[in-house]
Amino acid sequence: MFVDAGLTTTDLHAVPEAARTIERAGYDGIYSFEGAHDGFFPLLLAAEHTERVQLTTAVVIAFARNPMTLAQSAYDLQLASRGRFNLGLGTQIKPHIERRFSMEWSKPVERMRELVLAIRAIWARWHEGTKLDFRGDFYSHTLMTPFFDPGPNPYGLPRVFLGGVGPRMTEVAGEVADGFMIHPFSTEKFMRETTVPALERGLAKSGRTRSDFEVSFPTMVIVAESDEELASRRNEMRPRLAFYGSTPAYKIVLDAHGWGNLQPELNRLSKTGDWKAMASLITDEIVDTFVVSGTPEQIAPRLTERFGGITQRVSFDTPDRLGHERVERVLAGFHAG
Repeated sequence: MFVDAGLTTTDLHAVPEAARTIERAGYDGIYSFEGAHDGFFPLLLAAEHTERVQLTTAVVIAFARNPMTLAQSAYDLQLASRGRFNLGLGTQIKPHIERRFSMEWSKPVERMRELVLAIRAIWARWHEGTKLDFRGDFYSHTLMTPFFDPGPNPYGLPRVFLGGVGPRMTEVAGEVADGFMIHPFSTEKFMRETTVPALERGLAKSGRTRSDFEVSFPTMVIVAESDEELASRRNEMRPRLAFYGSTPAYKIVLDAHGWGNLQPELNRLSKTGDWKAMASLITDEIVDTFVVSGTPEQIAPRLTERFGGITQRVSFDTPDRLGHERVERVLAGFHAG
């Protein structure tokens, strides 16, 4: 199982040293996310200052861009990283796409499927010389003159990962992508009953198997070495779980455990800003279902026991930043043997 780490700094000047530190610590990959800053820029700097780790956007917002801009950015990062880049894409939600990005929102599952296919058609033109003649319901790409053609990429094509929660987007990932990023608000039960079957349906459509595909999961983890620390970190996790649980799109995960009625109440409280009341609704059972807890030495075996047959890559979504000494101890569990 590979272990990745996030670039948490928002200061581009600090990215080179942060990336080198992650690689030296023994992580297998670095991911960026798109919040207040662009998701691509940090990984360009990380590519220049690392040699081994995989570099993944987790995620950039697909519908804020178009297939050509995404294809070009990913192709260039694959070149800059010497073949270590993965293009991770997510949809965001309708209000952000329409009101923040001023872009069109419609049929997100179908649109994402077509967007990935369009990116692949563009790459095929550049990398293999195939005529560009992509005509879909949402995107059309039929013009590519030599001046705009970068030619074959000596490091091959980037892999494409899709992020999602529901079975329809998960199935699309299995059909057209190279990997899937499971949302942190997920559980072993939901993955085994909903995520994995959806991926397998999509893979069957494309004539592939699980061995042709990689699943990544940013696991919610608590690393603690005393009962007092464990209790404190559990309480820090409750608001995060309450926030995720208030989101209508994530109700499907709560439904898998019979907790679906909790979502409307969390959503109602979120609109009043009563985060304390929201956190109080997250029971110990809910925390234990969503979060892997333990000492540094216990994290790897416990996480592997839950998700080893599901995911090939993990990262840690923790309520605190793990110090260097704890990171070494956690990673040792994954690298043993």
